[in-house]
Parts: sequence; structure tokens; C-alpha cells
Amino acid sequence: MPRTQRVDAQANRGRILDVAEEVFGAGGEAASTEEVARRAGVGIATVFRHFPTKAALLQAVLVRRYDRLREQAEALLAAEDPGTAFRDFFRHLVADAATKIAIGEALLHAGGDSDGQAVQASNGLRRAVGALLERAQRAGAVRDDVELPEVYALLVATSRLATEAEVTSRALEIVFDGLSPR
Repeated sequence: MPRTQRVDAQANRGRILDVAEEVFGAGGEAASTEEVARRAGVGIATVFRHFPTKAALLQAVLVRRYDRLREQAEALLAAEDPGTAFRDFFRHLVADAATKIAIGEALLHAGGDSDGQAVQASNGLRRAVGALLERAQRAGAVRDDVELPEVYALLVATSRLATEAEVTSRALEIVFDGLSPR
């Protein structure tokens, strides 16, 4: 039976995850667990008590991020305008991508997703995006001959664009125009 964490230990774990998301999101693989501990106001031993390796910490951060995004997508399934919900979430994923990519690359560099939790969480997000896509298609807001793998390819490509806001904004306009019903 899993042991229940003390309230202060739970708070430390949450703070470590919050700070690690910021630190690794900005610094990628070059960021350190020592910096996470310092900014979280805990000792390095506390970080490693919760996450025995840097890879375990990064995996937990990435899983939490994917889960949060999935929950946001699922909440949008009840939106009044499915087309707007789909486009707004697509934009949100693109805006969120730089941090997610930095954390994902740091995880790969640190040893990867040993038990597949990050892959499972990513697949959950993908399914939620698929549900948003289907709902937008049923509403006539997205062309019906487009499938999730194609939309995900567009999402990944747009996410990897230069950080120039004008370029990303124009690229999103082009993507959305291409996804619009003819």
C-alpha cells in the first residue's frame, strides 16, 4: 500500500515540479537539479528524495504538463463554438511548444522515458486534440478530409517555427486557412 506523504512533503514536491518546469523549460538539458533545488528553497537531497534521478524529475514535469494540456483540451469539448475551441487550443499548443520541447529534449538527454509514462501522457493529449478536431469537423469548421496525423504534423511543424511572433501568427493563419472547409 503506497505511503501517504506528509503535507509539507506534498508541498515540496509540487514546488519542485513547478520550479523544474520553469528551469528546464528555459534552460533545457543544460539546466541543473541544483538550480531547481535552490529556486524551490529545498536541499538537493529533498529533490532526489522525491525524484531519484534528473530523468525522473524531467519525466514527472513532462507528464504533468501533458496531463494539464489534455485536461484543457477536454474542457474545450463543451465549448459552444467547436471551431474556435479547436483553433484556440491549436494556438495554445504552438505557444506552449518551446517550453515543452526544451523539457522533452532534456528528458531524452537525461536518459529518456524509461517506463513510458511521458509517451502515455502525450498520447492522451493527442487523443484529446483528436476529439477537438472531430467536433470541429462535425460543426463544419474544419474540412472533413483531414485526419489527426496530418493535423499533428502541422501542429509540430508550426510549433518548431522561429520564435518570431509575426512569422508564427502568419503561419497559423495559413494553417487554419488550409484546414477550413472548401
